This record gives sequence, C-alpha cells and structure tokens, in this order.
Amino acid sequence: MPRAIRFHETGGPEVLRLEDVQVGAPGAGEARVRHTAIGVNFVDIYHRSGLYPLPLPSGVGVEGAGVVEAVGAGVTHVHAGDRVAYTGPPGSYSEVRLVPADRLVKLSDDIADRTAAAILTKGLTVHALVRRTHVVRAGETVLWHAAAGGVGLIAVQWLKALGATVIGTVGSDEKAEIARASGCDHVIVYTREDFPRRVRELTGGAGVPVVYDSVGKATFEGSLDCLSPLGLMVSFGNASGAVPPFDLAVLGRKGSLFLTRPSVFTYIARREDLERGAAALFEMLRTGKVKAQIGRTSPLEKAADAQRALSARETTGSVVLLP
Repeated sequence: MPRAIRFHETGGPEVLRLEDVQVGAPGAGEARVRHTAIGVNFVDIYHRSGLYPLPLPSGVGVEGAGVVEAVGAGVTHVHAGDRVAYTGPPGSYSEVRLVPADRLVKLSDDIADRTAAAILTKGLTVHALVRRTHVVRAGETVLWHAAAGGVGLIAVQWLKALGATVIGTVGSDEKAEIARASGCDHVIVYTREDFPRRVRELTGGAGVPVVYDSVGKATFEGSLDCLSPLGLMVSFGNASGAVPPFDLAVLGRKGSLFLTRPSVFTYIARREDLERGAAALFEMLRTGKVKAQIGRTSPLEKAADAQRALSARETTGSVVLLP
C-alpha cells in the first residue's frame, strides 16, 4: 500500500505522520502520479501550522514530479508513462496520489525529475512576481529578501538575466556568499546591518521601485522604508511570522506606496497561465540563465525534519523529499 505524510491536527512538525493510504483509479479530469521527487515549500509549513487552514485530516505538500500511471476520462494532454511535474492541491508528500490533470506539465528529457520538483513552484512564483506583479526592466534596482533561499536563488538569477541590479538580504555570512555567487550585486546581512539605511546608501538616497519580501514580520516595516515614492511593496511570505495589522495611512506618509499580497496559485489558476509560466521557466533552465540549486534531500519519512530545517531558515536553495 502506498505511503503518505498526513496530519490530523495543526501544530509543529511533530504532527506529521507517515501513513498507509489507498489510492484508487483516477476520476474524470484526474491522473494518478507515482512520485520520484517532491518539493518542500514554505506554504507546506503554513498549511501544517494552520496559518493557511485546510480541512483535517489532510495531506501536505503542493509540488511533485514523477510518472503518470493512469488518467481518467477527459484527460488528453498527458498519458500513462509521461514524466510530469505539478504544483497543485496539498498531498504531494506521498509515494502515489491523484492529481487534477490540468495542473500537470510534461517534462522534456533535459529536465530532471529532482530539478522539476525543486524548482517548479518556486520558479512559477518568481515568474509571476518579476514578469506580472511588477514587470522588472533592465536597469532597475530591486530589493529581494532571503536571497539565498529556494525562491531567492532562482529570483536573483532571473533578475540578472533581465538586466536588473539586485540588492539581496540574507541572515548570515555563509548565505551572503551563496547569494553573491548567484549574481547578487549587493548583499546585506540584515541580522547585523540596518538594511533600510544600507539600501538608501546603495541607491544614493533614492530607494528602490520594488521590494520583494517573503520574510514577513521581521522585515515588513523596514522594507517600506526602502521604497522610492510610488514604489511597490510585494509581501509574499511569512517566514518570520505574519505581518501584524497596520495603519494604511502609513503608505501615504512614506511616499504614496503600493502594497500587494500575491499568491502564485492565483497567477496560475488558468491552464494557459500555468503553461506560459512553466514554458518561461523551462527556457531559463535550458539556456542556463537559471540553475536549480538543491541544498538538501531527505527521504519521505523525514519530512518533519526537512520542515524543521526550512522553518528555522537553516537551508539554502531548494529542499527535496525522495519517496
């Protein structure tokens, strides 16, 4: 019987359990996928902790790669035997599962399973943020928090390919070296440096037109202070905790700023948007402009340990589970 990581109550990583599960034949619009690699993302932690509530008991994990075993009625774009990857509803921390087939993208021979599992959700996130939330142009200077993380390393490479100047923040000197190696023009160790002041110094006092912030509570207010007038604050994560309620008038006082809270799942809800984003990501991989960096692999049964390391921000690059 296939195994899967599930949780019956919200809480810390200890609530994750490895259980035997029954996986039946795919229904209409579904495919049954046997995983070969599984991506670990912060949204998995938000689901497990209850920050983003799910009906319980629940599976966990939104990203995986593997082989299609069977398809249900009406599915024509993938077939049994196809190598695929997806970002979709929770349940990817498993050996076998049913997936809505419209979430699957086929993998060509030059995209390895582990690469796809490590990069699809994060790469689609970067594509949405830098090509749609704010269309980054050559010559722009942007601030990206957590520049040595799984999303951050992809973003830095993508931004450099677009011709941007990248200021990245990290939490340690070790991570600073990793961010520089990926293309960061300036790296700020925000745990010991005043990052808003440093950003102002690097930009001659002007600030930046856009800040991408997945850290949340610890960096939110400082991020606003990094923006130029009419600048855009893109808050897309809560690694340090959720941003508390604040007075919207602050945005006016700090320069008529804009604020958005995007989710990649909204940006790829339509099949055509998913395909467009995946095609752009895979082209970046093929041309070498973006390289997947897997910082840690763990067996499926060690999913709790992988989440602990990610939430403690002890990892660099992507975290992948192997069923």
